Amino acid sequence: MGNAVHDKDSQLSYLKNRLTMFLEVLDSIDPESTDVEDVDRLIQMLDDLELKHNQFKKDWKE
Repeated sequence: MGNAVHDKDSQLSYLKNRLTMFLEVLDSIDPESTDVEDVDRLIQMLDDLELKHNQFKKDWKE
């Protein structure tokens, strides 16, 4: 996959990029043709983003 992200600036950049990606996916969805799998994928993306945030937040407190 990608390189490990260790410093705070890189971690923040990673989170911003992932959030931007999520927003782009959200904007591209057609409400008329969206199904349960699409919504589940969006929820999974948010869960992954939250998980990464929590992992990085532990580093920031050290």
